[in-house]
Amino acid sequence: MATPNTNAVPLLDIKMIEAPLLADMKKAIDGVLSTGQYILGPAVTSFEKAVAEYLGTPGAVGVANGSDAIVLALQARDVKAGDDVVTTPFTFFATAGAVARLGARAVFADIDEKTFNLDPKAAIAAVTPKTKAFLPVHLFGRCADVDPLVAYGRPKGIWTIEDAAQSIGAERKGVKAGRLADGATFSFFPSKNLGGIGDGGLVAGMDNAFMERVRKLRVHGGAKTYFHEEVGMNSRLDSIQAAVLEVKLKHLDAWTNGRRRNADKYRAMLKDVSEIVLPADDAEGRHIYNQFTLLADRRDDLKAHLTAEGVGNAIYYPLCLHEQKCFESWGYKKGQFPKAEAAAARALSIPIFGELTDAQIERVAGAIRSFYRGAAKKVAAS
Repeated sequence: MATPNTNAVPLLDIKMIEAPLLADMKKAIDGVLSTGQYILGPAVTSFEKAVAEYLGTPGAVGVANGSDAIVLALQARDVKAGDDVVTTPFTFFATAGAVARLGARAVFADIDEKTFNLDPKAAIAAVTPKTKAFLPVHLFGRCADVDPLVAYGRPKGIWTIEDAAQSIGAERKGVKAGRLADGATFSFFPSKNLGGIGDGGLVAGMDNAFMERVRKLRVHGGAKTYFHEEVGMNSRLDSIQAAVLEVKLKHLDAWTNGRRRNADKYRAMLKDVSEIVLPADDAEGRHIYNQFTLLADRRDDLKAHLTAEGVGNAIYYPLCLHEQKCFESWGYKKGQFPKAEAAAARALSIPIFGELTDAQIERVAGAIRSFYRGAAKKVAAS
């Protein structure tokens, strides 16, 4: 039986993050249990109000998960079968999966290699006569540059929906994700900066008519029970999730500040490691570091080294969406989006959550440095 590595540094430790809040979380759960209202009850209404106030939007609609949130937001902007949606090939599957679920087609455009986000110039160049929406992703906690998309799209009836699944609390030019475009979607998967104790999602926006349509679509497309104006879906946020999320929301900015401090520490410790490219902070906004993602030479070897050293790590994302087998019918080929493919080949995320100790951060940085020093010695000796 292997001996546990007591010096291991996890990629994320949800139990450590939640430990100071357990009493409040249990109290909130007990409050829901006392009402017997588990679906779209007062806890959901309360959380929707609190998160809308945090985002600065007139409203917010809690849904079952972040993937459904994208489907609902696109459907509320009239994306349907036969339409095109311009988006990034370097992101989690749900972004393009949501487009496919509506019978639409994802039109991919390459990324900006410095931010990992959709390149707005490439996105605009990818517009087709069938384009109904832009779907930029605020990847890893950094807002995409959506202003050019909004400016180009609105006069032409092309909507811009922010996929902010990883970026609640992120800002661009003083404006929070969620109010930068024509609608936004969020995920409360447990590993997110604001994570539930199960699945959960949210749609937000500045347009009340859009929000009301999402509100109907999440309950099968009817404002009144058993009467349906259109076909929606069953995608409702559970009251227990909402209650827990409202407890956690009060701590979100403090958690973000911890992640940002740790990012600065990594940059100081690793600035002279020439074999990696560190994620830059956002000079025009607030990066919340859902992930701290390096571009690394010999990425897979570095990953194996970190794992052997007990340092948590993960590859987000090893295969671009245009290369996924299930999207073969869209007709894309390897090599079409070289910047996205290069990121997929080199990206490696390391621990960043705010509760990391200085000793743990030094351990992570030391393991990276030791890998490349060892590689250099081998080259010198050969």
